[in-house]
Amino acid sequence: MVSKVVQVHNAEGIHLRPAGILCEAAYRFQSAVRIRFEDKEIDAKSVLSVLSAGIGPGDTIAVICEGKDEQLALDSMVKVIEEL
Repeated sequence: MVSKVVQVHNAEGIHLRPAGILCEAAYRFQSAVRIRFEDKEIDAKSVLSVLSAGIGPGDTIAVICEGKDEQLALDSMVKVIEEL
């Protein structure tokens, strides 16, 4: 298992379009990809879960990846979040 804390820079937070981009990126990997925000841990492969987390601009989240390609998944997900 690998993880990294990332700040959301998108001025709108993670709304529908960024959530879709994030989930699409997560689906590329075999590893489980989760996001920890406040007291919630959500599946990054579920658009509804990502949207319901209510992640806003400037919020800090932890990306957690576990599986065969976990490091590649983590690096990719962090890059996607930073570019949203």
